[in-house]
Amino acid sequence: MKLCVFCSANNGLDPDYIDMARQLALWAASNGHTIVFGGHDAGLMHTVSKAAKQAGGTVVGVVPRRIEEMGRLSPWLDEHIPCEDLTDRKQLMMDRSDAFIILPGGIGTLDELFTVTSMKTLDFHQKPIILWNMKGFWDSLVRCLDDLQQKGVTRKQWREYITVVSSLEEVKDSLEHRV
Repeated sequence: MKLCVFCSANNGLDPDYIDMARQLALWAASNGHTIVFGGHDAGLMHTVSKAAKQAGGTVVGVVPRRIEEMGRLSPWLDEHIPCEDLTDRKQLMMDRSDAFIILPGGIGTLDELFTVTSMKTLDFHQKPIILWNMKGFWDSLVRCLDDLQQKGVTRKQWREYITVVSSLEEVKDSLEHRV
């Protein structure tokens, strides 16, 4: 499978997030899965790409021109797909992926999560979307989505589109049962 990983490109994150992201990448590489990510050289993006590449996995980076101009291109790429901006990047990543795994991240990660989820609610794809709630990182988002659902502004039950998990084992199980 081609696993799209959306996550933070910021340094200084909780070391447990870094370790869990590394374990995901090692598992993916050892099982022949390709990592598709945003191509940045910092934060969890760096962790995932480096661990997968060093474990013999295949890593695809979809990189906006501005990131390259800033000199922040990951050195851990097998395939480098340049793009113009973040909108292009999301579409290219969606097109090249079989499933989406969302790790801790900020506004950009939320944008990616909501884009792939909105596309799924409209049947543009039926790919698994897995929100890895590492150490409760996404608890406030889960509460927000529950609140939106209770207020009747989400299509169906949001959990029909997004699977929330709290461990790598649950990530694996979700992928095995939904792909």
